[in-house]
Amino acid sequence: MGIRTIIARRTVAQLAAAVLCLGFAWPAFAQATPAPMLNSGDTAWMIVASAFVLMMTIPGVALFYGGMVRSKNLLSVMMQCLAITSLVTVLWMVYGYSMAFSTEGMHAGATNWHSIIGGFDRVMLAGLTPGSLYQTVPESVYVMFQLTFAIITPALIIGAFAERMKFSAMLVFSGLWLTFVYLPIAHMVWSGPGSLLGDLGVLDFAGGTVVHINAGIAGLVACLVIGKRRGYPHTHMPPHNLGYTVIGASMLWLGWFGFNAGSAVAANGSAGMAMLVTQIATAAATIGWVTVEWIVHKRASVLGAASGAVAGLVAITPAAGTAGPGGALIIGFAAGAVCFFTATRLKHKLGYDDTLDVFGVHAIAGIIGALLTGPFAAPKLGGFGTVVAPLAQLWIQAKGVGFTIVWSALLSWGILKLVDLVIGLRVGPEQEQVGLDIAEHEERAYNLS
Repeated sequence: MGIRTIIARRTVAQLAAAVLCLGFAWPAFAQATPAPMLNSGDTAWMIVASAFVLMMTIPGVALFYGGMVRSKNLLSVMMQCLAITSLVTVLWMVYGYSMAFSTEGMHAGATNWHSIIGGFDRVMLAGLTPGSLYQTVPESVYVMFQLTFAIITPALIIGAFAERMKFSAMLVFSGLWLTFVYLPIAHMVWSGPGSLLGDLGVLDFAGGTVVHINAGIAGLVACLVIGKRRGYPHTHMPPHNLGYTVIGASMLWLGWFGFNAGSAVAANGSAGMAMLVTQIATAAATIGWVTVEWIVHKRASVLGAASGAVAGLVAITPAAGTAGPGGALIIGFAAGAVCFFTATRLKHKLGYDDTLDVFGVHAIAGIIGALLTGPFAAPKLGGFGTVVAPLAQLWIQAKGVGFTIVWSALLSWGILKLVDLVIGLRVGPEQEQVGLDIAEHEERAYNLS
């Protein structure tokens, strides 16, 4: 046997062995999960979305609410929005992000406390570096994006007790409410496999339960615990500057594209569809509110149009990632029409003083949107969700709504009672009469000289 024949046979054997080894190794290669990679387009969009959502609180909510209160309380509302933005930012950095999004100890089907609240491994944002990623964006950007949600949620509640709560009490309540109400609900819905409501199958793309039902129920409890404004409902208390309110509502409308489309955490088709259905639902809700108002009062009001728009923005929030244009149209119109009655007739009939209709708009539109997310996620109804049968998903959504209502109501009541016991919730009669701008901050919104 020649030397060339021996070399050739050895070469063939080596090639066969290599192919055989590759064959055994191939399943491992096929099953390997590719490491996440930074996407500059996704990152740029999420930075913009985060700025949009921050704009929803300052100056969006500040102007929207500020225009609806009496002039003597304008600065107090704006100060509360600024203070909440600062307070929540610090708490989020210290422990909020960790308690909401830490996945320490979590796994699918978990029954331990990690299914309700996150761990403490990310306290003080431990482990966060310029290179750490969340999906395809820097984790720092995701931390900032979720921070803006945590900011606006307690800021929404202040509309329910506007014109009568102490500034100090508002700060303490907001910090405790964020800790014991918002963070657990955010964790139970959004933190992934092993979260209580997430494993149940509750759909909440951008915060129907986490933000709006949560805040709206807390607002109702707050206005019941703190009591009515002096003179309500016999004293006329009209908005002092509807121009501010319209500007604020317009900023909310614009910022909501970051709220909903940003929740895709990518610059992709899901974000694009979320943006479109948000626009459709908001427009439909505005028309729905104005139509009913025209039928009932024979006129269309500016305040009604602005309130209807916000109702539509709220209602489409949980469905923004799964509903199609047709579903958005129905969700929006239903929210606008129903919220007209809950923000006007229901409030006066039951006698509670929800100053700026936090319950009547945010809770009710959030409930409508969360429930209708179920059926309108179904492909046969124009949706894009991979869900169970529409009625089965509706039942899952109802359980998520019910859980959020009970959680928020009970804990909000407990926190309010505790704050009232320790420092008192309400300003005195003379302070309320003169207005919180002077009584709490010794400043005036308008200089009449």
